[in-house]
Amino acid sequence: MLDSNKDSLKLEAMKRIVAMIARGKNASDLFPAVVKNVACKNIEVKKLVYVYLVRYAEEQQDLALLSISTFQRGLKDPNQLIRASALRVLSSIRVTIIVPIMMLAIKEAASDMSPYVRKTAAHAIPKLYSLDPEQKDQLIEVIEKLLADKTTLVAGSVVMAFEEVCPERIDLIHKNYRKLCNLLIDVEEWGQVVIINMLTRYARTQFLNPNMNESLLEEGSDKTFYGSDEDEDEEEEEKEKKAEAPMAKRKPYVMDPDHRLLLRNTKPLLQSRNAAVVMAVAQLYFHLAPKVEVGVIAKALVRLLRSHSEVQYVVLQNVATMSIKRRGMFEPYLKSFYIRSTDPTQIKVLKLEVLTNLANETNISTILREFQTYIKSMDKDFVAATIQAIGRCATNIGEVRDTCLNGLVQLLSNRDELVVAESVVVIKKLLQMQPEKHSDIIKHMAKLTDNIQVPMARASILWLIGEYCEHVPKIAPDVLRKMAKSFTNEEDIVKLQIINLAAKLYLTNSKQTKLLTQYVLNLAKYDQNYDIRDRARFIRQLIVPTEKSGALSKYAKKLFLALKPAPVLESPFKDRDHFQLGSLSHLLNAKAGGYQELPDWPEAAPDPSVRNVETEEVMTTGEGRISLLGQWREVPEWTKCSSREKRKEKRVEKPFYSDSEGESGPTESADSESDSASGSEMGSGLEESGSGSESEGSEEGSESEEEEEEDEKDKKKIKKDLKKPVKESESEQSSEEEERKHQRKSDQQKSDSESESDEESDSESSQSESDDSDSEADVKKKKKAAESKPPPKPVKKDTKKEKKEMSLLDLDDFEPAASPQVTPVNSFLSNSLVTDLEGLSLSDAVLSPANISPCSALKSYELLHRIRGEGLSVEYCFSRQPFSPDGNMVAVQMQFTNNATSEAKNLHMEDVKLQSGMRVKEFPEIELLPAGETATAVMGIDFCDSTQAANFQLCTHTRKFFVSIQPPVGELMRPVFLTENEFKKEQGQLMGMNEITEKLTLDAKCRNEHTIVQRVTTAANLSRVPCGSDKECSPPVPPPDRLVHRFAGRTVTSGSLVLATVATKEGGAAQLTVNCEKMVIGTMLVKDVLLALTQ
Repeated sequence: MLDSNKDSLKLEAMKRIVAMIARGKNASDLFPAVVKNVACKNIEVKKLVYVYLVRYAEEQQDLALLSISTFQRGLKDPNQLIRASALRVLSSIRVTIIVPIMMLAIKEAASDMSPYVRKTAAHAIPKLYSLDPEQKDQLIEVIEKLLADKTTLVAGSVVMAFEEVCPERIDLIHKNYRKLCNLLIDVEEWGQVVIINMLTRYARTQFLNPNMNESLLEEGSDKTFYGSDEDEDEEEEEKEKKAEAPMAKRKPYVMDPDHRLLLRNTKPLLQSRNAAVVMAVAQLYFHLAPKVEVGVIAKALVRLLRSHSEVQYVVLQNVATMSIKRRGMFEPYLKSFYIRSTDPTQIKVLKLEVLTNLANETNISTILREFQTYIKSMDKDFVAATIQAIGRCATNIGEVRDTCLNGLVQLLSNRDELVVAESVVVIKKLLQMQPEKHSDIIKHMAKLTDNIQVPMARASILWLIGEYCEHVPKIAPDVLRKMAKSFTNEEDIVKLQIINLAAKLYLTNSKQTKLLTQYVLNLAKYDQNYDIRDRARFIRQLIVPTEKSGALSKYAKKLFLALKPAPVLESPFKDRDHFQLGSLSHLLNAKAGGYQELPDWPEAAPDPSVRNVETEEVMTTGEGRISLLGQWREVPEWTKCSSREKRKEKRVEKPFYSDSEGESGPTESADSESDSASGSEMGSGLEESGSGSESEGSEEGSESEEEEEEDEKDKKKIKKDLKKPVKESESEQSSEEEERKHQRKSDQQKSDSESESDEESDSESSQSESDDSDSEADVKKKKKAAESKPPPKPVKKDTKKEKKEMSLLDLDDFEPAASPQVTPVNSFLSNSLVTDLEGLSLSDAVLSPANISPCSALKSYELLHRIRGEGLSVEYCFSRQPFSPDGNMVAVQMQFTNNATSEAKNLHMEDVKLQSGMRVKEFPEIELLPAGETATAVMGIDFCDSTQAANFQLCTHTRKFFVSIQPPVGELMRPVFLTENEFKKEQGQLMGMNEITEKLTLDAKCRNEHTIVQRVTTAANLSRVPCGSDKECSPPVPPPDRLVHRFAGRTVTSGSLVLATVATKEGGAAQLTVNCEKMVIGTMLVKDVLLALTQ
C-alpha cells in the first residue's frame, strides 16, 4: 500500500501504522517504506509520515539522514504543520554531525510567521542543547528572541527551554516579566505550570520578603531540649527585645507593584481544571504572598482532594507541609481531611498527618473521636499510624495527655498483637514525660512480656523497666530472670535491651541480680552478632570493678541512670518546606536530579527599573493597524485619538501590554497599575474611576468638526514612532485621564447615552480581537451625531490651552450615573448647572493654580471577576462624596456588569461580617440586570478609622459570592479647609509621637508643583492648604525647587485631624511630614504618600 501510486491507499496505510504505534506495537521494520513517502504531495499523508518519523528517527538514524534534504525542504513548506513537523523530525535525529543544520533550522523557525512553528522551535532548543552543550550561547540568543514573543502559544514552551538551557540568566526575564504575568491566564495549562514555577524563583531574587516584619515578631516554635518554664520565659523576653530593635530601624514594608501583579494575575488560576496549575499557584502563594493572603489557596487545594488518588497523594503531601507553618489556613476545612473507608492506605496516613498538624485545644476532642474510630479499622498499617498520631497529639497538647495515655493503655488488651505493640512503643515515649505518676502503667506493661512477641514492643517494655526500675523494685529482677531464660531466642534489638536492663539492675540492686547479670553477659559474650558481643564486653568492664578497670567504672551509675530527655514526636514533614512545594524533591524529601534550589529573599530590593520596557516600533496607517511580529492587526476604533497631539501623547503613555494587541480581558492594563501599594489588595484594577470609564466613550463622540477634518488629513500619512520608555506608574496614567476629562462637552444627556454604549464596546473589545469591528461601528455612529451637533463655544479653546498647566474643574465628580435602576448619591446637580460651570473661565490673575485642589481620577477595584461571578462582574471605587444617610460612613460606588447571556435578578447583600465597631449601609436591591447591561449602586461603610476589610456575600437569585472591600488608608478621610495659620497652629499641637517624618528623593518628572499636589491628593482624600504670606511664598515667583505643600483632612469616623506637608529642596530632595492623633493612620499614610511620590 505504501508503494502504491494512489494517495488514498498510502493514507490508509499510514493511519494503520500510526494506530499500531499508538497501541504500543513495534513498527520500526516499516521505516524504509515510510521514509520514502516523506516527499509525497498529499498533505495528510505527509503529516502522518512525519508523526512516524518523530517516533523512529532516533532509532533508525542512518536511514533518516538519507532523507535530511527532504526534511530541509519541508522547513520551507507553505503549510505551517509541515514546517513544524520537519523541524521536529530534524531535532529527533540524535547525531552530532547535523548540529549546524539543526541550529540554522531553529534560528529560521524562531522568526517564522506561524506561532505554532515558533513553539516547535522552542521545543527543539533543549534537544539541541542536550546533544551539544557548546551551542549554549547561540541558543540563548534564540531564547532571548522567543521570550520577546507576545503570543500565548509560544510563552510556555520558550520558558521551558529557558529552564532547561540557562535558568541562571534571570536578566533575560526582566524585560519580559510583566508580559509573562499578563499572558499567564491565556497560556496552555502545562505552560502555565512551567511559567509559574520559573516566576516563583524569579520573584524570590527580585522582591523583598512580604513577611519580613512579621518574622521578626514571631515566637520561635522550637523550645529548648532541656529547660524549665523560667528559662523559656527568659528566652522569650530576650527574643522580644531583639525583635524590637530591628523593627524600630526597619522602614514599613511596601510591596513592589510587580510583586503584586504576579500575585493578582495568578490568583484566578486557582480555579483551573488542571490540578498541576492549582498546585503551582498554591506553592507560589505559599512562598511569595503575605501571610494574610496565603489563605486563599486552602479552598482550591481542598477541592483537589475530590480528584484521583494520585492527585490526592501529591496535594496531601504539600498540605501536610503547609499545615505545620500555616495551621489556621486549613482549620475551617478540618472535615475535608476525615478518612473514608475507600481511601488507599497512603492517603489515609497523609490525612492522619494533616489532622495531627491541625490539632489544637479547641478541636482536639473532635479529632480524638475520629482517631478512636480509625483504631477499629482492618488496615493494620493505618491503625499503627493512628496510634502514632494519638501519641503526637498527647505530646503537643498537654491537656489531653492523660486521656490519650489511658486510651492507649486500654489498647494493651487488644486482641491484635500489632495494635498492642504500637501502643507500647507510643506509651513508652509518653511515660518519659512523667514517669513518677504512672508506675501502675509500667507494672501493667511488665506483665505483657509473656504475651507480646513483636521485637520493638518487647524492647520498649524492657527499656522502660530498666530506666524506671526504682518505681518497680520487685518486678524488675523477675523480668530479668524471665528474659535471661529466653535470651538466645530473642531478636537482636531485644538482646541489647536485656543487657542494658541487667546493667541498670546490677547498679541499683546488685544483691538480687548480680548472678543474673553475669549469666546474661556470658551468654552475650558468645552471641553471633558482633554488636551484642561488643556491648557485653564494654558493659562488663564498666560495671564490674577489677584491678585493671579504669576510672570510668566509678561513674557507671551516672552514665547508665542519667536523666534522659523525653523524645520529641515531630512531624516527618517539619523541615520539608526548604524544598519548593509541588516539586519531585519535596515529594521524595531528597534532592532530585535537575532540582533548582528556591533562592533566599534578598536583604535589599534590587533595582525595579530593570523591568521597564521600551515600546515596539509601531506603524500607524489610515486603517489604524499595527505591526506585531510580522502580522497586521486592526486597532479598535476606540483606541484612536482625535488630534495629532493626543495621538502622540497616547503612544508615549501606552502600557507595555496594551488592549490594541488584542489579548483577552483579564490581562489588560494589569501591569501598569500599582493599586496594591495603597493598601487595598482586592484583585485586578481598572485605573479609571466610575465616571472616568465613561470619559473615553464620550470623548470621541463630542469632538469638534475641525478636529474631525484634521483627523482625516492625518490618516493619509504614515508615521513611525521612535522607541520611548513606557511610563509604568499609575499616577502618570491618572494625569492623562485628568487631561482627557477637560475635553468633555456640555451635552450631559448625550454624553451619558454614548458612554453606556461605549462601555459595552470596551468590554467586548477587551475580550477578543473579533469584536473590534463592532466597536468601530458604534463609534462611527457617535461621530455622525457629533457632526450634526453645533460647534462648541470659543471659551473651550482657551481652556484647552491651559489644561497642561493647571486643573480648574473636574466635572466627572458631579456627573450623574448612567444607570436607570440605581441612582448614586452624588447625582444632585442638574444638567443646567453642569452646563453653566462648563463655560466658566478663570485667569491666572484672579486665582493662582496653587490654590486649586486638583481632583484626580479615582481608582476602581475589582470586587467580583466575571469568571468567578459566572458572567457577573462587579467593580467598586471610593467616590469621595459625602454619604448622605450617615456622615460617618465612606461612600462606595459599585458598578455591576452582566457579561452573561442570561439576566441577573435580585442583586443584594447578605451575611455581612465586620470587625467590632464597623457598620454597613447596604445598597438597594437591584431587581433586574439584563444581559450586557450595567447598573450602579452606592453603599456606605463605617470602617471605624481602620483598614480592616468589610466581608459580605453578594447574592443573585441563583448564586452567592463571598467578597470583601478593604479601603486604602487615604480613603478613610475627608478634606477640610484650613488657612495657613490654622494649619501651623494645629501642626504645633500634633508634635512628638504624633508626627512622622520621612526623607525622599523626587523623580525628575515629579518635581513640579502640579504633579506633587496631584499625586498626594490621589493617594489620600486631602485638600490643599492655600499658600499665604509665608517665607516660602513671599517672593513674587517662588523658586520651584524650594516649595512647601500643605494638605489637610479629617478622618471620617472620629474626625481626627490629618495634616501632611511636602517640603521640596534643591536637587529633588524632599521631606514628607504627617501629623495625626492616630499614629497607626499616620504611619500608613506616610507609606502610601511616599510610594505615590517616588514611583
